[in-house]
Amino acid sequence: MCRMARALVMVDVQNDFCEGGSLAVDGGIAVAERIASYVDEHGDTYTQLVATADWHIDPGSHWSKTPDFVDSWPVHCEVGTPGADFRTEVQPVIAQVAAIFRKGQYEAAYSGFEGATEQGVGLTGWLREHDIDEVDVVGIATDHCVRATALDAAKGDFTTRVLIGLTAGVAPESTARALEEFHAAGITVVD
Repeated sequence: MCRMARALVMVDVQNDFCEGGSLAVDGGIAVAERIASYVDEHGDTYTQLVATADWHIDPGSHWSKTPDFVDSWPVHCEVGTPGADFRTEVQPVIAQVAAIFRKGQYEAAYSGFEGATEQGVGLTGWLREHDIDEVDVVGIATDHCVRATALDAAKGDFTTRVLIGLTAGVAPESTARALEEFHAAGITVVD
């Protein structure tokens, strides 16, 4: 019987999504701390560690001076600004990742599967190339980029888990809807 290969996908643990950032999510810093601790304790149980990052240059209507917080948002994760950097709490973890998938240079992008490495390799192709068939998804925000990444992982036929204690959501209502979508898609939510 062949052993399943699992990757940890860390979604958008960046300064702008944590307290003090331009699009802060309550609990973002605490999640960054918990992810760092989790990787210290459990990182060797994963075949691969990867990260995603919002990486905006000019994402068009995704940015707005009068955002609706549905399709448009304040300027965030602009390339070359401190807001696009990974949180200091996860910097040691980021130093260990095999690949970073940056997304949204010129458009809105929520799922890590919309991103690519510097060499232009997408997350699906990269995971398949590394014989990964299971993914655990963590990061920010549960109801936006974690949601989109997990749903795309499941659509891509990866056995998918969301480690909910290692995520932070924007709002209780939208987080609850994301959890319902995870269940409907066959994604396991681990406490």
